[in-house]
Amino acid sequence: MGNINDVFFDGHYKDIWKSSIPEELTKKEIDFMLPYFSLQPGSRVLDLMCGYGRHTLALARQGIDVTAVDNLPDYIREIQNSAEAEQLPVETVCASVIGFQPDSKYDLAICMGNSLNFFTREETLQLLNTVAAALQPGGQLLINSWSLAEIVYSKKQFNSWEKIGPLMFLSEARIVFSPARMEFDTITIAPDGKQEHKKGVDYIYSLNEMEAMLGEAGLELKEVYSIPGRKKFTVGEPRAYLVAQKK
Repeated sequence: MGNINDVFFDGHYKDIWKSSIPEELTKKEIDFMLPYFSLQPGSRVLDLMCGYGRHTLALARQGIDVTAVDNLPDYIREIQNSAEAEQLPVETVCASVIGFQPDSKYDLAICMGNSLNFFTREETLQLLNTVAAALQPGGQLLINSWSLAEIVYSKKQFNSWEKIGPLMFLSEARIVFSPARMEFDTITIAPDGKQEHKKGVDYIYSLNEMEAMLGEAGLELKEVYSIPGRKKFTVGEPRAYLVAQKK
């Protein structure tokens, strides 16, 4: 069986994933963050698991100082290049967020794109403690998730196929317990028939479990939205935005 690493790492793969996330979604999330968290030029934001920097760059264009952290060098280089070209107030860090120790204080930390659900409970608690220590008194944390128990357990269909750009993605998922998680087997098929197989895990936490972990880290869950700032979350909706504040 062939692989498509040449597709993944020559820049096209990042572009494919970008095209799968509507620009309108990023705009709506940023339009929520700015007034809700009272962000203004000079405010400091920590963007954890920042990916290719869709939030980092959008916030920095508003004059907000952003520290962007991700473990993928390609993403970090892309953010650096964009920030330098536009002279944006962005600091980039290529590192795993687990064990990362910020040396600044922030008004807001964000962990978007379901990234927090990549981690075990122990890792998640470690990360939340790091965030709490890095926040200013009264600083806040925004988490975006679509793997909460209140979302996952209401689904009837887990397997999927999707065509993004030239690639076809076939995904089979199953729920496993102790600890609760979704395990994914994904096959990516290139136009020439070459394939890559990948496995992934999203850990499943209920809102009660999330609130407890936040509390252990010195953070208080303030609100949960399905549409940021406009609609409070209810069971079965496809995504959630959790807002927490440093106690």
